Amino acid sequence: MTCIDTVVVGAGHAGLAVSWFLTRAGAEHVLLDRGQVAERWRSERWDSLHLLTPNWMTRLPGWCYAGPDPDGYLSAASLVGYLERYAASFGAPVLPNTTVLEVASNQAHGHARFRVVTDAGIWHARNVVIATGPHARPRVPVGLSGISSRIEVVTAAAYRNTASFPPGGVHVVGASASGVQIADELISAGLEVSVAVGRHTRMPRRYRGMDAFWWLGATGRLARTIDDVPDREAARRETSLQLVGRRDQDARNGDLDLRVLRSRGVRLLGRLNGVAGTVASFAADLADRVAEADLRMHRFLDGVDAYVERVGLSREVSPGVRPLPLDLPDPVRQLDLVAENIGTVLVAAGYRPHYPWLHVPVLAADGSIRQHRGVTSVPGLYVVGQYFQHRRDSGFIDGVRHDARSVVNHLLGGETSLPATAGIRARAA
Repeated sequence: MTCIDTVVVGAGHAGLAVSWFLTRAGAEHVLLDRGQVAERWRSERWDSLHLLTPNWMTRLPGWCYAGPDPDGYLSAASLVGYLERYAASFGAPVLPNTTVLEVASNQAHGHARFRVVTDAGIWHARNVVIATGPHARPRVPVGLSGISSRIEVVTAAAYRNTASFPPGGVHVVGASASGVQIADELISAGLEVSVAVGRHTRMPRRYRGMDAFWWLGATGRLARTIDDVPDREAARRETSLQLVGRRDQDARNGDLDLRVLRSRGVRLLGRLNGVAGTVASFAADLADRVAEADLRMHRFLDGVDAYVERVGLSREVSPGVRPLPLDLPDPVRQLDLVAENIGTVLVAAGYRPHYPWLHVPVLAADGSIRQHRGVTSVPGLYVVGQYFQHRRDSGFIDGVRHDARSVVNHLLGGETSLPATAGIRARAA
């Protein structure tokens, strides 16, 4: 049994950002992680994955990218090294290979409000910061429960590369960032690929000569707070942008959307309703989903054009050339997967919150942690790194620095003057 002031659960970018502020304030703490620093980027990402955000956005408290390619996109492996160097730069007190089994209220240990049970011992802490991120459990549609055992079902979290697939085609469920990227990789490897298209957010990789994330920042979208949106739950369920981390500027490689996938031979279908045995059924909503995504994209690009005019950037940026519309295929309502030689269904339908070890009454009906700016209703219990936790960029590496500073300031009683979130520069990644 060990007593400590603060336990941080998770040693990814969110936990490390919290640790940086605690370290600078001289506050006693430890980071517990089931694996190593950045474990999910090591064990739950496919081999070719790159960040969606450009390198210049890979900013953490006291640390930012200073390599030779600020407009490029870090690979998952490069990000692991980046975060390892960050942790080492301030001596983050990481205890690796320590799985948290329970976090519960602790009535019997004086100032220690929580009991943190791990597979390596028990900690008693005054504060606990949950920094395990939003990627807890892959969401697998209920409709797949009746699928035949002849067809393998895998999730994007388990996918590594095309060599891991058995013979036959692959049906991808989901058309957000992960779904389109994996479908693109599979079709490039010569596999037959189909995609069930649900809600998605279409976005050009670059517009008027600048990366989409540059415009999201410049127009204030990334700094928008949850208090400013009319529907908080809908905002937090927003799908990831239909982007890929590649710098190629031609239409084939710069953008990756449904139009590009279809031009390469990917079969597009409506939302998956379910699978009975080997027969999959689909909604007749592909046209509606595509129209909704295009409408949202054009509204955003309209806002960019208005911003360009308002601040006088017309001569500084390129003309506004917008992505072409998708030529929709005929709708398909049913598909016999075996007859179509489809041996695998790959689910890229997002994630659900999952905290079976959290035995403190802060969970909402959907399993998420109820909080405001990272502060829960239970004194001493905090969370960092959730989608749209406070700002729209809270779920990105770049945005977590704001939430980490706010949480640590509250944890310390607001009595410590914390440093600004920007600072020293990293070595080349």
